[in-house]
Amino acid sequence: MTRTRVLTGITTSGTPHLGNYAGAIRPALEASRDPSVESFYFLADYHALIKVQDPARVQRSTLEIAASWLACGLDPAQVWFYRQSDIPEITELTWLLTCVAGKGLLNRAHAYKASVDRNRAESQDDDAGITAGLFMYPVLMAADILIFNADKVPVGRDQIQHIEMARDLGQRFNHLYGEHFTLPEAAIEAHVATLPGLDGRKMSKSYDNVIPLFAPREQLKKLIYSIVTDSRVPGEPKDADASNVFQLYRAFASDEHAEAMRGAFEVGIAWGDAKQALFERIDAEISPMRERYEALIAKPADIETILRDGAQRLRERYARPMLAQLREAVGLRDLSSVVVAMSNDVEKPAPAMFKQYRDADGKFYFKLVQGERVLLQSAGFDAPRDAGQCVAALKVAGRLGDAHACALGEGVTTDEVDAALALMAERVE
Repeated sequence: MTRTRVLTGITTSGTPHLGNYAGAIRPALEASRDPSVESFYFLADYHALIKVQDPARVQRSTLEIAASWLACGLDPAQVWFYRQSDIPEITELTWLLTCVAGKGLLNRAHAYKASVDRNRAESQDDDAGITAGLFMYPVLMAADILIFNADKVPVGRDQIQHIEMARDLGQRFNHLYGEHFTLPEAAIEAHVATLPGLDGRKMSKSYDNVIPLFAPREQLKKLIYSIVTDSRVPGEPKDADASNVFQLYRAFASDEHAEAMRGAFEVGIAWGDAKQALFERIDAEISPMRERYEALIAKPADIETILRDGAQRLRERYARPMLAQLREAVGLRDLSSVVVAMSNDVEKPAPAMFKQYRDADGKFYFKLVQGERVLLQSAGFDAPRDAGQCVAALKVAGRLGDAHACALGEGVTTDEVDAALALMAERVE
């Protein structure tokens, strides 16, 4: 069964808070338990460098975020869990995509445009303080997605453009070099909880109003008791839907408990009692995970081993074969495999190469050709990544073997195909 590939990136630029947990971690972990889904979770430490120039902060954030996801129940044996910078194929693919990316497309990226607009509003040069990293951010994000041919990427509405740009870059590459990339879709997280912070605004590090996910119990209680409320006294009815305390409570309570709390607001629960109930509700869910988190954070070497192991397995399974395929497609090939014409101009046969394409029936195919001669023709595949994986496997194997999805070209022998594949296997190595 072909599983849907879903990819989620987590930028390593801060300490996880309750908003991250309710809005991203908890729903992602629930989704990862679907057997029809192949889940990819990565720590986007290259992305963090765009806005954070404090090395210690990047390192500490990477550790805290990795420990948080593991403490919350992420199982590295069931999903792909890795650090972006441990997959060098991502940065190589970034360059390949850069070479097909139109500058006009990147000019329209929201983050870049917002920075330019701020500069203009302050009468500064358009690009003042803007790094090439910020400008190229969409290309790196596209590489994160396309390297593993992700089908879906869960994002908020403000991130849809990045997925659209990844599609544009993948489509452009496919047009120039053959069908290599699945075009990803944005999975809009319309119902993800957005929690209010201590001051009522959206919980965000930029507002300095967050409640750290694994704050010690006493600190958690102190922060919850500092949540801003109105001046209504005990016994005076309170509007639950307008209350930060109730919004937080609902994010951690069952529907039954939430409705009971709503009733308490209607009859005028005291703010101190409401905050105590909120503290107990959050602490009941977080406390077991906090213990696991503290045990994990105390052994950073164990987390390092988990991340490196995930990256190594992922490189062997997907990244290296994919890059070998893409390098071949763009012409980054072993020169020793090229047949050079002799000085007497005796014509030598052209090197064999794979071509991938989508036919009128909507299916994806590949063929091994040598000049105008077809050596091998595949059957149809439902997805381009399936065709690409078959091509990669043939290149690595260096022989036809039991590739039943392929048929020999007219008048072609298995020995001829094996000879062509053997040369390709040498290039892959």
